[in-house]
Amino acid sequence: MELRPYQQAAREAVENRWEQGDDSTLLSIPTGCGKTVIFAKIAEDRVRQGDRVLILAHRGELLDQAADKLHTATGLSCATEKAEQSCLGSWLRVAVGSVQTLMRPKRLAAFPRDYFGTIIIDEAHHAVSDSYGRILNHFDSAKVLGVTATPDRGDMRNLGSVFQSLAYEYSLTKAIREGYLVPIKALTVPLKMDLSGVGVQSGDFKPGDLDSALDPYLYQIADEMAKTCADRKTVVFLPLVKTSQKFRDILCSRGFRAAEVNGESPDRAEILAAFDRGEYNVLCNSMLLTEGWDCPSVNCVVVLRPTKVRSLYSQMVGRGTRLFPGKTDLLLLDFLWHTERHELCRPAHLVCETAEVAESMTESAAEQGGPVDILEAAEQAESDVVQQREESLAKQLAEMKSRKRRLVDPLQFELSIQAEDLAGYTPAFGWEIAPPSEKQIGALEKWGIRPDEIECAGKAAKLLDRLAARRTEGLTTPKQIRFLEGKGFTHVGTWQFEQAKQLIDRIAANGWRIPRGIDPKTYMG
Repeated sequence: MELRPYQQAAREAVENRWEQGDDSTLLSIPTGCGKTVIFAKIAEDRVRQGDRVLILAHRGELLDQAADKLHTATGLSCATEKAEQSCLGSWLRVAVGSVQTLMRPKRLAAFPRDYFGTIIIDEAHHAVSDSYGRILNHFDSAKVLGVTATPDRGDMRNLGSVFQSLAYEYSLTKAIREGYLVPIKALTVPLKMDLSGVGVQSGDFKPGDLDSALDPYLYQIADEMAKTCADRKTVVFLPLVKTSQKFRDILCSRGFRAAEVNGESPDRAEILAAFDRGEYNVLCNSMLLTEGWDCPSVNCVVVLRPTKVRSLYSQMVGRGTRLFPGKTDLLLLDFLWHTERHELCRPAHLVCETAEVAESMTESAAEQGGPVDILEAAEQAESDVVQQREESLAKQLAEMKSRKRRLVDPLQFELSIQAEDLAGYTPAFGWEIAPPSEKQIGALEKWGIRPDEIECAGKAAKLLDRLAARRTEGLTTPKQIRFLEGKGFTHVGTWQFEQAKQLIDRIAANGWRIPRGIDPKTYMG
């Protein structure tokens, strides 16, 4: 099986991390982009090097999927470590293992500690649990790879306790732009649902409380769906099985061909197959289909199980992002959730780098009255936020005119060059959290940046990398930016070094006054 360019790049990045000494590393790939194929090829590489490989997952469907994909992509067959099945004594070099089975002390004790040379964890956002920890602690000499859908920084802080690095990340935005996933169009449904009384348990909203909050709106939601997605193949996620079953019945009364599946459904496989064939056009479930189920023809997702966990939200939306003949986009229904907490995941959080941009996009999308392409909406929101920041910066600069500073404030520099990733940076791994080193402090000062405003080594490293890249690209220096913006010029962060130098030379030759005929607000060089 020939890998796509990003899949091959991910494969090489993981193996490079291991070679460089990181015993555990992460691979972040959006749902629908073939992460199973990537780690199947990595498993094949490790087998060629003489390792036994263990592929860990927490659900049987994921184990079956991994075994099938491994055989399809590489020709390798798998042994199984699950319930009464054991891989011990098998001549097969790859095993798929159930976490619930292998975590048991008696089961682990049967394995030599060096039995597996490589461990691959599917849906690695679960790896922070104690059950995975027991297994990794037992096989403590193995190289470890965690594979997950694109995590947010909150997830990364947790995963940083298990994994040493992020080897490769392929973003949802890039996957859509490069044509490997369909565009996503978000439609904000004008229903205001109150979640202010919903409690939190284990880091997310309580399903029981969500059910109570959602129930009064089910009939209205069904009516809205009849207006917006009656001609689409739709998956609906709900908080509880009873809610899922009730909503199925409501949808059927509105003319939909709706079905429901849950963990206890005896005919689950038949219902899923019938939905795949088109006998049903809506499938309701209570979080059963977030992982290990693929139906590429789905072109509408309705999330009626609000969450603050981005990896979970990404999994739900990911049920509809895969390519399929004749499919042009995914319609994602969003609602006017009312909550006192701001961590609720919305369509904007799939593509926006910062909470500030996501909030701006969410507000704008709610005012549109129709579906909006989330990539286009994110670009507009980022532009709006940059403009707001520039206006704020202009006020700050006006206040700073009387203050002479030898070094440039890093925040001023970040805003000037529109560096969203720097302004919204949060450290994830241990070395990033540590204070900047003496070497980093000295380098920042040489660049003209005031180092006492940089709180951690990770931020210092990213800033120094950006400064070096700007020099290579021939862009303005921090001191040039500070000087010219202090004179009222705008967007100086995007100028070329030589352009800024020539203008500064003219200003110097004019007694440090702006030459006649130059308007800083409109000057383009």
